[in-house]
Amino acid sequence: MDAGSASAALPRRLAKAVSPVVFQRVALAAVGVLILIVATGATVRLTGSGLGCPEWPTCTTKHALPQSYHSYIEFSNRVVSAITVFTTLALAVAAWLTRGLSRRGKWLATVVCLGVIAQAPFGALVVYYDLNPYLVISHLLLTLIVLGLAVLVLLEAARLVRGAAPALPGLVRAGSAAMLAAVSVLVVSGTVATAAGRFPGSNGSQIVPRLGSFYPAVYWHVRAVAAFGVVFLALAGWAWLQRARLPWLLRGCVGLLAILLVQMGIGEAQYRTYGTVPWWVVVIHVAAAATLFAWTVGLAARIWRPLGAN
Repeated sequence: MDAGSASAALPRRLAKAVSPVVFQRVALAAVGVLILIVATGATVRLTGSGLGCPEWPTCTTKHALPQSYHSYIEFSNRVVSAITVFTTLALAVAAWLTRGLSRRGKWLATVVCLGVIAQAPFGALVVYYDLNPYLVISHLLLTLIVLGLAVLVLLEAARLVRGAAPALPGLVRAGSAAMLAAVSVLVVSGTVATAAGRFPGSNGSQIVPRLGSFYPAVYWHVRAVAAFGVVFLALAGWAWLQRARLPWLLRGCVGLLAILLVQMGIGEAQYRTYGTVPWWVVVIHVAAAATLFAWTVGLAARIWRPLGAN
């Protein structure tokens, strides 16, 4: 075999390096670590550990590694961030080495990786500006956007394994788009409510400014939940009528309802015990919100581009 034919055969061999099933597992892992990084980031904020490691990437100018309770929490979040970078990097590489994956899937995986990498200097900027609330919120919302894109990659992987199915009616697709818009407002308003809450954000004498007031922020957040619930119930009602033909849609709605009820229950407990609520309750609430957002993105995307049965 000459050099020309050998070089032509190399891309074909690389294309066989990752099977669709393996790529689907990598995509699922990426979604998982992105939800985890939301939870660990919230833990940093809610335990007052935001400046536990005031330097980046080391903990302090004297110590590269953490030396105290708050610095351990902050540094642990950085470790999870590193795991997230490596996982999404594996996702991007695997996407380009998976035979049959659409260009949409390849580029979505690449954007997910680049978005996670961009979070590292963004995190350093947040620390440098002493946890400016607008930067903190932007940091979280960027993570959620990347999470949503990772869910789309996971669906592209599933479509490669299972194939495609006929499109659903336009009105149903429009309803899923409205539901996605509603959950986006829900997440943003919840982020603002957390930023206006009682938890300090940093330890010691450093004061992190609040973003508005808690109760007005919760006022709008509750209404965002109600708007989301109305749109969801309309979709769930149609899914029930079509349960024999589209059992996956009903299962998706049931899963979404379960997550929503958990989040609402935690939110209600958090509101009623506002002055004394433990930080870990709020962390669970934030993690449930990230899961709700990811599930909604996945359900809406599958309504727009249904998967095959096999």
